[in-house]
Amino acid sequence: MKYTQLGRTGLKVSRLVLGTMNFGPQTDEADSHAIMDAALASGINYFDTANVYGWGENKGRTEEIIGNWFARGGDRRDKVVLATKVYGNMAADGDAWPNHDKLSAVNIRRAVDASLKRLRTDYIDVYQFHHVDRSTPFEEIWQAIDVLVQQGKILYAGSSNFPGYKIAQANETAARRGGTIGLVSEQCLYNLAERRAEMEVIPAAQEYGLGVIPWSPLHGGLLGGVIKKEAQGGRRAGGRAADSLADTTIRAQIQAYEDLLDKHGTEPGEAALAWLLTRPGVTGPIVGPRTAEQLDSALRAVELELSQELLSGLDEIFPGPGPSPEAFAW
Repeated sequence: MKYTQLGRTGLKVSRLVLGTMNFGPQTDEADSHAIMDAALASGINYFDTANVYGWGENKGRTEEIIGNWFARGGDRRDKVVLATKVYGNMAADGDAWPNHDKLSAVNIRRAVDASLKRLRTDYIDVYQFHHVDRSTPFEEIWQAIDVLVQQGKILYAGSSNFPGYKIAQANETAARRGGTIGLVSEQCLYNLAERRAEMEVIPAAQEYGLGVIPWSPLHGGLLGGVIKKEAQGGRRAGGRAADSLADTTIRAQIQAYEDLLDKHGTEPGEAALAWLLTRPGVTGPIVGPRTAEQLDSALRAVELELSQELLSGLDEIFPGPGPSPEAFAW
């Protein structure tokens, strides 16, 4: 495994991030524990989750699975850089109550204590805002975070799904307050097929020293060799990938992508991850394996070297927006 600093911090994290969203809804607890053991054995030390994972009536279940894994001992908690998120309403569906969601100081206080209990730990390494809260000023958010840092309940704060201007606003407010390090990471949708983050989000993250953590690196499976798998009678595309392939233009683009990688003898899913590891500002993509085999495939991407010819070919198929602001100005 290779490691890097998380943004401008001294925190060393693996170049792959273990995403846990499938733990509970699609992967049972025993298999989830086996995947976490395998990830840790491979050197992955950055685990990402969220308080709402488990979804519906099972919100919080994913954090509980991770907490039960920590409780098995073996220095598991000490070896893991643990990131979770706050924003979503954790009340039972249909039973939402005011102040049980978003980023008010009262909800941040409630949510972090609940996450710590489910995770069976006394601190969270990176506490992330899952979405922008347009109703809560950053002065209030940072005041709440400062208290949690002083209490030893969290070490760093990060964002997820923030536009560039909100990253700037958050960290400028932190700088004015003084004594607050501000955001240290941004978790955003970014992959070969979805490169809009290059317009503003990634430049803002680089300017303010945030590590970039791409989620959905295979774009819902679209970049994982989906057409080839269908032709071989394998698992058919579903969700976002199926919707995308219904568009003939996108299907032709994905076919060109798979043909290019076939020519270079490279697996599509591994190439998509390896491409992200070449991108400026990227700390490491989130991989969310449902099985141990999917984890093995992701691990191979860390060692995969993409030739300049292949990188150029990928840019031709999936052209990015170009540098900002030239991409939308003169």
